[in-house]
Amino acid sequence: MSTMSLEPPTYLSSLQNNIRARPIPWDGAVRAGSITEDHLKRIKAVDKVRKEQRVQTIEGDLPGYVSLLAGGPEGQSVLEAASRRSDIVQYILVLTVDLINDVPSLSSELIAHPAPYKSFLPLLRHSTNAEDPIPLLTSTCLTKLVSISLSSTSKPAARDDEALPPLYTYLSSLTQNQDSGLQDIGVQELSALLRNSRSRVIFWEQRNQTVSPLIDILRAAAGAKDNGSSASTLVGSSRSAEPGLAGGVGLQLLYRVLLVMWQLSFEGRLIGDEIQDDYEFIQLYTQLLRLSPKEKTTRLLLATLKNLLSTNRGNLLPIAVFVRLPALLTNLSGRHLTDPDLLEDLKFLTEMLDEYTKTQTTFDQYAAELQSGHLRWSPPHRNPTFWKDNARRILDDSNGALPKKLAEILTKSWDNDKQVLAIGCNDVGHLVKELPERRNQLERLGLKTRVMELMADKDESVRWESLRAVGEWLRYTFDS
Repeated sequence: MSTMSLEPPTYLSSLQNNIRARPIPWDGAVRAGSITEDHLKRIKAVDKVRKEQRVQTIEGDLPGYVSLLAGGPEGQSVLEAASRRSDIVQYILVLTVDLINDVPSLSSELIAHPAPYKSFLPLLRHSTNAEDPIPLLTSTCLTKLVSISLSSTSKPAARDDEALPPLYTYLSSLTQNQDSGLQDIGVQELSALLRNSRSRVIFWEQRNQTVSPLIDILRAAAGAKDNGSSASTLVGSSRSAEPGLAGGVGLQLLYRVLLVMWQLSFEGRLIGDEIQDDYEFIQLYTQLLRLSPKEKTTRLLLATLKNLLSTNRGNLLPIAVFVRLPALLTNLSGRHLTDPDLLEDLKFLTEMLDEYTKTQTTFDQYAAELQSGHLRWSPPHRNPTFWKDNARRILDDSNGALPKKLAEILTKSWDNDKQVLAIGCNDVGHLVKELPERRNQLERLGLKTRVMELMADKDESVRWESLRAVGEWLRYTFDS
């Protein structure tokens, strides 16, 4: 899949240019012992010279320049030696990126160093001040080097396993910054690191730090806040939304976040269940697909859904049907779309969901609704025949997963969508009515206590349905 060309963030380019233009009193730094004569000699040989001369100089002394940047038998790296001179550290960090870009053989030799990131990693923790350029410039250096390392071998490398967690932590702090320039850098550098399965797995293992802020950006773009019942604004909304983006999320940032999530989706088998449970991902992506302002964002949304749904068919396809993804895909098919990757993924998803819906039963529809984490007054809830035919299966299927999910839904406040609580109480009442001998199973899940609590809810429909459910419990209590 081809992706849009990503230029270096303006914020970063401007910072680097400012630092390149600063005069550094190198000779004074040598006299003060901040750097050595050898450091200075090598820096001056490649600083502010033509690219051809820089390449020739470095390739003629690769071990010396590896030692300059990473340390070695000759002594400390220039970053370690000058650690108290922030002006020199900033200058060297910018120069390092320039050298890596200009001389590919240097990055290859650096990666071969026994500890290539040792001089850089401590600088990520130089300060917690977002205005301090040293951690930011360090992250750029490390992202360059680690991404080259990840691309150079298919096998996990200990050096990368050590560097990725602190680097992800720092970059994820940028994605949460209020400054859009810093957010842009954080997201783009994360994307550069998700080069192979190992880097994606580590990224996922840190999902509270890494994935959650990105989901927050996508929720803002979809017009939903994370209030414990956000699905109410994402599922089955009948009001037409204005095309465009909510929450002040710019198109470029949206694209870059979607690109990161698409890269992560190649680990679909690993992340599918949890990304849905933790983030109501299918609901979110369905809403984003409705609002998608450009083909390039639609393409990434469809490609990500394809990766996740095709590797988690049993768990995620029912939810996709419940949130009306098939109808949305039909709507998309009627538009004048030209991107071949987009059209191919649209066809694949449409056919996969059509095949699934042909085999769906009413029980499957009800189970999908529960698993989505959101309830609406769909036909099964009010149908006595449905409960007579399916109550036992609901309690027994997948070791009682459905009543557990019902209990989980009812624990939330649903302040923005009280009907969910009313529907949940309705369902509990039907289960007790049809299978009174299984009341203990429901009580152990806390459902009796919760339904009784809801008798005092402010919403009339919730009070009524909870009263009916408690009435079923009391009826069978007295009968027994």
